[in-house]
Amino acid sequence: MPLETVTVHALVTGAVHDPFSILGLHAEGATWWIRAWVPGAVSCSLVPRDGGPQTVLKARHEHGLFEAPLPGRSERFAYDLEIVRDANGNAEPIPERIPDIYAYWTQVPTFDLDLFRAGRHHHLGDVLGAHALTIDGVAGCRFAVWAPNASRVSVIGDWNHFNGLAHPMRPREPYGVWEIFIPGVMPGMLYKYEVRSPTGTLRVKADPYAWEAEKSPATASIVPRLDTYAWGDQPWILERATVDHLTRPMAIYEVHLGSWHRGREPDAWPNYRVLGQELIRYVQRLGFTHIELLPLAQHPFEGSWGYQVTGQYAPNSRHGTPDDLKWFVDQCHQAGIGVIVDFVPGHFPKDDFSLAAFDGTPCYEYADPREGEHKTWGTLVFNFRRPEVRNYLLAAALHWCRRFHIDGLRVDAVSSMLYRNYDREAGEWIPNAHGGTSNDEAVAFLKEMTSTVRGQFPGVLTIAEESTAWPGVTAPTDLGGLGFDLKWNMGWMHDTLTYMAQDPVMRSGSHNRITFHQWYAYDDKWVLPLSHDEVVHGKYSLIDKMPGDWWRKRAQLRLMLGYQIAVPGRKLLFQGGEFGQGREFAWDRTVDWDEAAEPERRGVTAFLSRCLEIYRAEPALFRRDDHRDGFHWTDHTNSAESVVAFIRRAPDARDILIVCNFTPVPRFGYHLGVPMVGNWELLVSSDDEAFGGSGVGVGDHGSAVAESHHELPASFHWDLPPLGICFFRAPVSTHA
Repeated sequence: MPLETVTVHALVTGAVHDPFSILGLHAEGATWWIRAWVPGAVSCSLVPRDGGPQTVLKARHEHGLFEAPLPGRSERFAYDLEIVRDANGNAEPIPERIPDIYAYWTQVPTFDLDLFRAGRHHHLGDVLGAHALTIDGVAGCRFAVWAPNASRVSVIGDWNHFNGLAHPMRPREPYGVWEIFIPGVMPGMLYKYEVRSPTGTLRVKADPYAWEAEKSPATASIVPRLDTYAWGDQPWILERATVDHLTRPMAIYEVHLGSWHRGREPDAWPNYRVLGQELIRYVQRLGFTHIELLPLAQHPFEGSWGYQVTGQYAPNSRHGTPDDLKWFVDQCHQAGIGVIVDFVPGHFPKDDFSLAAFDGTPCYEYADPREGEHKTWGTLVFNFRRPEVRNYLLAAALHWCRRFHIDGLRVDAVSSMLYRNYDREAGEWIPNAHGGTSNDEAVAFLKEMTSTVRGQFPGVLTIAEESTAWPGVTAPTDLGGLGFDLKWNMGWMHDTLTYMAQDPVMRSGSHNRITFHQWYAYDDKWVLPLSHDEVVHGKYSLIDKMPGDWWRKRAQLRLMLGYQIAVPGRKLLFQGGEFGQGREFAWDRTVDWDEAAEPERRGVTAFLSRCLEIYRAEPALFRRDDHRDGFHWTDHTNSAESVVAFIRRAPDARDILIVCNFTPVPRFGYHLGVPMVGNWELLVSSDDEAFGGSGVGVGDHGSAVAESHHELPASFHWDLPPLGICFFRAPVSTHA
């Protein structure tokens, strides 16, 4: 029977929940009917592909609704539509033959939807989102999105003039997913979703599962190109899966791509390929083993440094296409450099085009602001109780590993995920089911993420930025831990920077700040961060934290960088710290490379590079980072003179002795205890004139004799440089 008038009105006003229930072919009693919805068409005919006669459809509404009975048909058949569009009187209308969008059956398998509803789909980005397909010989794009409480969802794009009435989608109950296959939509086209809320209000949303996005400030998603990138890093990937990275040197150079090296114009964002050519050479020259990139996922405001993500599956389009990023990672691997990216699963911004109230209701976020809002950050908290939300984030983590060959995920703000009362006063948070402060569903998500990444991508590291005493962050999940490979040591960072910021005269009273890390150094596995967070928002740059005149500032920066390399833990340094950039980090300004070229600052860089060379070459400095037997204090109680000395060691490796003098007073003939007699070779002194030092404590070696000191069987004397650090290598034998 013809559609009722009320149904016609609902369709042309965008109020039909399931357009597939009325459009396309339908058997009604003994008669088949065809109903076509082609906005902009003035006439429409059905053309059977089996050669049967055409049927002219009757116009039911001027906006493009047509229908007709099909007598003589007893079963479903393949057909096309022949339409004529309104030429607006400018030319003779030309008939077009097009597929009927509403003739296609469901394209997302129920099996995939069941996995998604259970929160267990590890390839979710291949199912939801936009994907170019060819169905029955017709090229087009399948769209699928999760909007469980929407009353209607439409795909809008540049092919339909972003008209929300043109392509309403099919609901897949009870999964909350909407899907449609649209012939003729090709890679590179722009699209969004028009979402009608339960109350009838309309929202226009970018695709949460998009693989590619418009360059900000535009916010449309892009139908992705086919993934045909030819990787050249197979040897790297094979080796990554078979070696223990926690027994290898790891020195991380942290980078904000938007400000590392950019042009002077406000929108002069550097391309991934251009950055790769420059950054890889620079990192190799310095001696770092890894690059860590502040979040690469799509974000609308670069002033957030990437930490307010709107597209978890799409690389930051300011720097190029997904293939450009793949090339960057590929080149890093071929140059022997690992790539870590910051991953932000804890919160998301309130931008109206993105996840916030996606279907008109709290969808990705907790409904209660006592759970679902970070007031300080002005962001929303992911609802970890919903399996679909957990799956969205888990699959995004796997997507970066799978599609971009990422070597590590540094998970941002883990503390904010673990605690329900994080950054909240009494009465502003809701206890868990046991009356406690832990966010148990977020804990479960983190455990699932770390174990799944480890299982599917052997050798890919997960790293937690976690600033509390939460137990077992790097303990295995089967032992009750969170399962991370590494944790940022915020205590070491805070103590070290606080100690170094003091006038050297006052350091004797805070000696424990420079030694305390050994009390907990083996409770977790650590990264020692001197990160972007410590050189912004009025905290001063690293070199500006150092007290004293210009010479002392540089000497203390060299000392601190050497100390970071010497103590157990993987090393992380943010851009600019390697040469002592004078100002704080600014996201909209390039690194001050003119300063880096200054001879005095080049001394800082040269010293760091020499220390990293020693670090990579000496197994004693990295192989036993996570074991107490890899570190031994030889002198840690001399608070009066602010001197510490310790030995790093590993099996089948020569011991390395490190001595630090945290005062500007040279300690001539300082007595050092060592485990064996012989010549202890000086590998480097931060006071070498080549690095801008004064030349104290420079020489070939210290000759240790069988004279017990500090409970060690041998000792030698050395002139300790002012505000300096020295590295010595033991004789060929190991211990006395």
